[in-house]
Amino acid sequence: MHLAVLGATGAVGRTMLRVLAERRLPVDRLTLLASPRSAGTTVEWGGREWTIEVPREGSFRGVDYALFSAGGARSKEWGPRAAAEGAIVVDNSSAFRMDARVPLVVPEVNAEAARDRPRGIIANPNCSTIQMVVALEAIRRAAGLRRVVATTFQSVSGAGETGREALAREVSGGGGGESPFSRRIAANVIPQIGGFDAEGWTEEERKMIHETRKILGLPDLPVAATCVRVPVEVGHSVQVAVETEGELSVDGARAALAAFPGVRVSAGAEDFPTPLETADTDEVYVGRIRRDPHVPRTLHLWVVADNLRKGAATNAVQIVESLAR
Repeated sequence: MHLAVLGATGAVGRTMLRVLAERRLPVDRLTLLASPRSAGTTVEWGGREWTIEVPREGSFRGVDYALFSAGGARSKEWGPRAAAEGAIVVDNSSAFRMDARVPLVVPEVNAEAARDRPRGIIANPNCSTIQMVVALEAIRRAAGLRRVVATTFQSVSGAGETGREALAREVSGGGGGESPFSRRIAANVIPQIGGFDAEGWTEEERKMIHETRKILGLPDLPVAATCVRVPVEVGHSVQVAVETEGELSVDGARAALAAFPGVRVSAGAEDFPTPLETADTDEVYVGRIRRDPHVPRTLHLWVVADNLRKGAATNAVQIVESLAR
């Protein structure tokens, strides 16, 4: 398999390479692409050195799969060109997620959607959406879905290396430097990820609403989200209130989640997952499963995952795995 990675030197790109090695995909040739400042440097992978190149015409000829994690502008520029040169593109940006001709895929939920790709591009969903829909699909198969309300607690690595650097700098008392956050993040929480629209919703909240509906194939599902940045380095947490169509007990929900691929369920109320404990793993962890005391057929879930792995790199690699099979 000839595989390309655009954005190979970024946090997600580097994680993609780690995940590819760990999952032992039969990759015998790599094309690693990044910005001009990384060109000419080398990366060790699979027992040999690979040289970083700048993308250009012909970079994707002969490539079977191209994993993109270089931002929306680069994806819009190079995604169609890579597909035209014959590669199947799996894009981690938001550039194509809501394009009706581009499937939005979480393999545990809708792997079959990846086979219908008129543009030759498959979109990787938003990190918080990925972990939430894995849990939601398990619940939907058991009792259907009527309404979803989510509050996220998203780590600074979701904003890239500049997010991690901003937190480290603030914690150490350093000044200056670039920050992707609208307020100080150290010792703080910020209920804003992305810009606000006219109705007061942020870009991240709108992503979760629209992407959840598309992945689940439920265009009219009521979904609301409040997305919050927290001073955690890696790992997103989501508190989800889910109203089901049918009755589902806490034990029934726990059983449905435990039987679902890629999910780990906490044993009891005091056994809950946190980002620190689940970092560097590929599963979606669910705990604190409770029945709402006032709203019928409503359960509350606490959902945690590593946003660089399952929320980005691992999900993209799993898409390639599902197609290669």
